[in-house]
Amino acid sequence: MSRVRYSKYIPNPLDEIDLQDLINQLKDFFLESGFYSQFYPRSHANQSLENLYWALAEILADNERLPPEWRESLQQYVEDFPDGNLPTDVQDFLNQLIQRLADENYIRPSEQGWGQPPPEGEGSEDEPVQNVRFELTDKSIDFLGYKTLRELMGSLGRSSFGRHETNKLSTGVQSDAHSRAYEFGDTLNLDISATLLNAVKREGLGVPINLEYKDLMVYQTDYHSSCATVLMLDCSHSMILYGEDRFTPAKKVALALAHLIRTQYPGDSLQVVLFHDSSEEIPLSKLASVTVGPYHTNTCEGLRLSRRILANQKKDMRQIIMITDGKPSAITLPNGRIYKNSFGLDPMILQETYRQVSYCRKEGILINTFMLARDYYLVGFVKKVSQICRGKAYFTTTLNLASYILMDFMTKKTRTVH
Repeated sequence: MSRVRYSKYIPNPLDEIDLQDLINQLKDFFLESGFYSQFYPRSHANQSLENLYWALAEILADNERLPPEWRESLQQYVEDFPDGNLPTDVQDFLNQLIQRLADENYIRPSEQGWGQPPPEGEGSEDEPVQNVRFELTDKSIDFLGYKTLRELMGSLGRSSFGRHETNKLSTGVQSDAHSRAYEFGDTLNLDISATLLNAVKREGLGVPINLEYKDLMVYQTDYHSSCATVLMLDCSHSMILYGEDRFTPAKKVALALAHLIRTQYPGDSLQVVLFHDSSEEIPLSKLASVTVGPYHTNTCEGLRLSRRILANQKKDMRQIIMITDGKPSAITLPNGRIYKNSFGLDPMILQETYRQVSYCRKEGILINTFMLARDYYLVGFVKKVSQICRGKAYFTTTLNLASYILMDFMTKKTRTVH
């Protein structure tokens, strides 16, 4: 007779960790833009293995599902960082947790983030590389965009989203208005009843019913426009000065806006442009690793690149969403050199910047400016930009920036550009 031996079940602490919830708590660590490096040795902008240990320890120190002695060790490690040490069993647990995040495709080793120097040293089996850096995968970026969007819309009381509504009518699937005669190029969404009635009126009731081209009737629906958007992000040094991190909230807005467009407005497009001493387009997947550098604000070059990107977009509406906190302080000269002036509003820099704004207006590109500062001389600059391009200006804070941008994007009423 076979015997069955039972033993006490010992839960694995690793199984008690929800990875999605953990990534959501780590978003400030991975999206940090260099603000904390000014004050603390544990710079979040450097997503190294050692700093990832610290971030996980800070989160898990309050996790009641972990053994009490582990939580005490984690709390002590957080307080003593970077000189503290972890017990072997706790460090093994963190290593397994990091490996699980990598296996589930939430994080990956970073080759080299935007604006970051390459790792130093190759390490060995006896002394593993401690300065290896990690970055979010596309899966994590999409998830954080979804979570950010839900949090923002929940605070606004919105539970569903529509598309860009217009006062035009078009043929489609859903019937919202009276049918009309079919015209070449319409979606063949036939109003069967009206089509058959036209044939009966012409030839009388009989079998078979002979349909002609002029009998065809199609449903009308509200015309939904498509929109091409360039999100211009200021990554000059002022975005992390004056005791406030302004760039990390801007990155979170980009993630939420990208998720909104991908899920609710599939016909729309979104590109991200960074402007500093010059400007460059970056893929959304690299946005999390972007940090603020010791740069000036070349708004003119950012607008020039955005115009070039939007020129290739065949959409009904094209717009630039510009997030900045400072005055334009640099321009690119015809010979390629960068002219800089951080003192006041330089007339030459303003003239070139206004010229690019005028070009945007002539090309039908709308510019909405979200200013994260309220200095007197900046107000005049932003009002002038809005006046030239007939756009909108919002003087916001980091707390309501995302709400303003998403609400403006969703409630915008547009018309077809002929």
